[in-house]
Amino acid sequence: MQGLELSRRFYEEYGKPMLEDQFPQVLPYLAGGLTGSGSECYGFDDEVSRDHDFEPGFCLFLPSEDLVDRRTAFLLERAYAKLPREFMGFQRPLVGPAGGARRGVLRIEDFYKEKLGAADGVLTLGQWLSLPEAALAEASNGQIWFDHYGLVTRIREGIDHYPEEIRRKKLAGHLLLMAQAGQYNYQRCLRHGETAAAQLAVSEFVRSAMQVIFLLNRVYQPYYKWSFRALRRLPRLSILAELLEYLLTSDNDKPAREEKYMVIESIAADIIEALQEEGLTDAICQDLEKHAYSVNDKIGDASLRNLHILAAV
Repeated sequence: MQGLELSRRFYEEYGKPMLEDQFPQVLPYLAGGLTGSGSECYGFDDEVSRDHDFEPGFCLFLPSEDLVDRRTAFLLERAYAKLPREFMGFQRPLVGPAGGARRGVLRIEDFYKEKLGAADGVLTLGQWLSLPEAALAEASNGQIWFDHYGLVTRIREGIDHYPEEIRRKKLAGHLLLMAQAGQYNYQRCLRHGETAAAQLAVSEFVRSAMQVIFLLNRVYQPYYKWSFRALRRLPRLSILAELLEYLLTSDNDKPAREEKYMVIESIAADIIEALQEEGLTDAICQDLEKHAYSVNDKIGDASLRNLHILAAV
């Protein structure tokens, strides 16, 4: 059983009755679910994941102190701590996980301040451009099982995906990096005899190609160690995962060089086709750099369009 289902069952069996019996007066202000840090919040957990920070716990979100005061929050924390220490063969740890509390009673404003730098979840242009994508993924992943007050739901709806103009700026930047690293620098590094640099170029191409694919799917890319797992689940262009993995794991000896470059061009062609289908580019060629500038030119907000093309990557 994966963590999301385990935590939901724990909540239904013990958490929900505790809240209804002991805290009916504050239930209208609470939200609960499983979201934030940990592979279980994405549904990526397996047996290996259970060696640390894995438990049948859940997040209980409280609004500001003018609605749920400190004393009530303290009582909620005590009641949560008294829930069974073992459930379905899994132990709830006695000490907090590395990096701070991930489950239990959390203030909404504290959670989103930590994840996004914005207690209300409302992001400025600068935050949209600079926030690590994994932080946005952590702030919007998982499941919320109930939200009587509605604030967590409103925040999640506001950060569910990049605003369209931001998405285009990020697409433009990563397309340019794909062009520089894959279509241009990979072969040049090899001609210089720099096989390690060539592999760095491949890595940069793969990293930006993955970013582009997630952007085309309007899905945040999670922390790098889960990126391929998440990529394979996407509805569009997930078929490219195998080719991207081949580029990272294959050698740069002479027999493989031409094949790797052909794979790079094949991936570029598929991404260009997807850009054209969505009307994101007006360029008619196989040069990713030209498509990068075409995507940037179609950004409606002049102040965003005129920022450096790499401002969002």
